[in-house]
Amino acid sequence: MTRRALNLLAAALIAAAPLAHAQTATPGASAATAAAKSDGEVRKIDKDAGKLTLKHGPIANLDMPGMTMVFRVQEPSMLDKVKEGDKVRFVADKVGGTLTVTRIESVK
Repeated sequence: MTRRALNLLAAALIAAAPLAHAQTATPGASAATAAAKSDGEVRKIDKDAGKLTLKHGPIANLDMPGMTMVFRVQEPSMLDKVKEGDKVRFVADKVGGTLTVTRIESVK
C-alpha cells in the first residue's frame, strides 16, 4: 500500500471514530434525549396549534438564555400531561428548523 493510500485510510478512520463512538455510547438514544433537561413554568397551552408557552431557564443544548417563549410540542398528547402554572422539566431541540419540546414532565 502506498504512503498516500495509508494516509487517506488513517484520515478516514480518524474522521469516522467520533460517529462510531456516538452510536455505541448511547444506543437507541437520540440527541434530544441525551440533552440536559431544562426547568420551566407553563404559562399557556394552545392545543389547537400544538404549542406551549414556557417561562424557562437556560437551555444549554440550544445555547439559549432564560426567557419566556412559545415552543411546538413533538406530540400533541404532551399537552395533556401539563397545565398552566405547572413547574416542569423539559428537553427542547430544533426539529425541522423549529424549536420543539421533545420531552416534558411536571415537577412537584
